Amino acid sequence: MAVLLQIDFSFPADMMGNALTEGARELAQSINREPGFISKIWTENAQTGEAGGIYVFTERALAEQYAQMHRERIAAMGATDIRVKIFDINTPLTDINHGRYTA
Repeated sequence: MAVLLQIDFSFPADMMGNALTEGARELAQSINREPGFISKIWTENAQTGEAGGIYVFTERALAEQYAQMHRERIAAMGATDIRVKIFDINTPLTDINHGRYTA
């Protein structure tokens, strides 16, 4: 069963927007190669100094493995107050709303 991984953190506002887009292209490409990865939505709010992402993985163990590795990586980039949550996806309701949870 696919799972949703939510990672949010505090991040300097001046490192968001175009700065993040340009600086994280290689990172974005590398995420596509992670085991079990299906998709990611990048999130940011410069007004509150928060950023993160919503990911979908094929299984919980792979999402947990990625979260641990990514927590260390984003901390090295300047992220603080890193929060990680993993949820099961209710596929019948998600199907009604055209959610993507398969590759």
